[in-house]
Amino acid sequence: GDKTFVLAASGHIAGVINPPGKKKRHFWSAPVAAVEADVWLDGAEQHLGSWWPHWVSWLSARAGSRVRAPTACGSVVFPSLEPAPGRYVRQRCD
Repeated sequence: GDKTFVLAASGHIAGVINPPGKKKRHFWSAPVAAVEADVWLDGAEQHLGSWWPHWVSWLSARAGSRVRAPTACGSVVFPSLEPAPGRYVRQRCD
């Protein structure tokens, strides 16, 4: 299918802790057609702000309808084995 590459102008921490409304960051996006990074960047569009809204739009177009989160863990087919966090978290590796 169609592929788009998004390049953030900052590290992953700065991109995550700065909310989209602040417009402190920017990113580039373009279809994946170029083999070399410089060629891709020359053809990419720069966007002011966070990449979050771009990603949400991409996800929304592919995600289908939204459903409410379950109110309890497990189901009839896949029952919950034990309360969180689970015994594997408490296991010691000696």
